[in-house]
Amino acid sequence: MQQKSSATLLAFSGFIALAVAMGIGRFAFTPLLPMMQQDVGLGLAEGGWLASANYLGYLVGALIAIVLPSSPATLLRTGLILVVATTALMGITDNWLGWLTWRFIAGAASAWVLVSTTSLCLTRLAALGQPQKAGVVFAGVGSGIALAGLLCMGMGLGDLSSSAAWLVLALFALAGAWSTRSLWADAVPAPTAAATPQTSAPAPARNGHWRLILCYGIFGFGYILPGTFLPAQARLLVADPAIFGLAWPAFGLSAAISTLMTGRLVARYPRRRIWAACQLIMAAGVLLPVLWHTLSAIVIAALCVGGAFMVITMVGLQEAQAVGSGNGRKLIAALTASFAAGQLIGPLFFSLTHSWFGAQLEHALILAAVLLVLGSIWLISPEGKAHGAHEPTLPGRPPTN
Repeated sequence: MQQKSSATLLAFSGFIALAVAMGIGRFAFTPLLPMMQQDVGLGLAEGGWLASANYLGYLVGALIAIVLPSSPATLLRTGLILVVATTALMGITDNWLGWLTWRFIAGAASAWVLVSTTSLCLTRLAALGQPQKAGVVFAGVGSGIALAGLLCMGMGLGDLSSSAAWLVLALFALAGAWSTRSLWADAVPAPTAAATPQTSAPAPARNGHWRLILCYGIFGFGYILPGTFLPAQARLLVADPAIFGLAWPAFGLSAAISTLMTGRLVARYPRRRIWAACQLIMAAGVLLPVLWHTLSAIVIAALCVGGAFMVITMVGLQEAQAVGSGNGRKLIAALTASFAAGQLIGPLFFSLTHSWFGAQLEHALILAAVLLVLGSIWLISPEGKAHGAHEPTLPGRPPTN
């Protein structure tokens, strides 16, 4: 009973850490952008640069996490402090170059929190014999997105300024960061014999790791195109601003619910197959607005992409922790960097092909869908395991092959 209680507290602490880092540090800018456009006359081009700065910071932060010798607990503390500070600075300062700097730092800090929280929580939950509670941890991302969206919608309806809104979010981030202090202890309990993942063969070779890394980058490329452009497509079909106000919380809630539902599936089905299935669902969501030009198609696409997004994040990082051969944190950071690179390449690819060749958004979405399908096939193909190696298997869960 005590172990179960400890695992619940641990999972909830990870939940809050990811809600702060991702819901506020990464994604709060999306619902705040219309307020900043109204308050300070921020242009779409400037807003795009601020979003790109955060994406770039996320990539740099993930790369730093690969080589940084700091413990996960130190990385977590530092990341949360920086998320709180940069969120407050967005409300205190009014200089665009300063905002660019804060969004870059917030992106890097968010990557640190994601990598360190994943590493700490997955290790400790395994030691407590409660690995299925990872679904609670990763539900923090979608819940943070939903909360930030609802807060911003409420503050916008209440005629609060964007600077005040940033400060309110900073207070929520501060409270959340303080409540995660149970994760800050540097000591990580060693897994017990019953909780330690069992292996029937040597750990996967490095080329198996590269396969995971590249597939996770494809996931980032496939996710960011609809994540960036679906709202723009919706605006062509409906003019009601209330729909856009609710769109972001709905996206976050679908992401949170999907991870909670998947938490127990991981104990029954191989992670890579869950990942591959979710990429197929995401591919369908990416392709649907290309084939069906209605608001219903965009809503269904948003649910497919939003629902699959966090499930892939959860099982992908769990897989990295399991096959990391003692370097799980570094492999988690490598996957995070790969996602960030794919996320950067997606909009850039569309912009360049549109400018140089007149390619439409539909062409980029078709390419993203094709890559997601190919990535799914690659994930479950026998060649994914070098020299007959098998992934570590949790008790009660069948092996991948």
